[in-house]
Amino acid sequence: MTERTTIKVHWSFWAIGVFMLIWNALGAANFFAQMNPEILEGYRESERAIIEGRPAWATISFAVAVFGGTIGCLLLLLRSTKAYYVFLASLVGVILTIAHSLSVDISFGAGEIVGIVIMPVAVAAFLVWYTKKTVSIGWIPKT
Repeated sequence: MTERTTIKVHWSFWAIGVFMLIWNALGAANFFAQMNPEILEGYRESERAIIEGRPAWATISFAVAVFGGTIGCLLLLLRSTKAYYVFLASLVGVILTIAHSLSVDISFGAGEIVGIVIMPVAVAAFLVWYTKKTVSIGWIPKT
């Protein structure tokens, strides 16, 4: 019989996990909203240009980004090392999605640069790093 040492998880782990789950779930809701033409009418012109001209590979990348992030957060909260690999896939999805967004011939405002480019990359990269860190601390047991 093997012994498994349980390390007490700091409250910040749960706070970060839940906050990031909400962030990614909102991204997943945004994915579905973008598939609805009536809701899409309410988006800014620059956002509609990106969405309406999005090729299939960029739509798939967007789905991997947001659903991967959501599933990754659930795995993180379940303290599974698989969260790391799902977050890596999500980060790749974010990067590919942004590559398409930046290829569209529109001018972005400062808010759009932050919301469309900087924040998604920062959050996805943070989740990859954070999961690796929580495994090294022992909050997520190595399997």
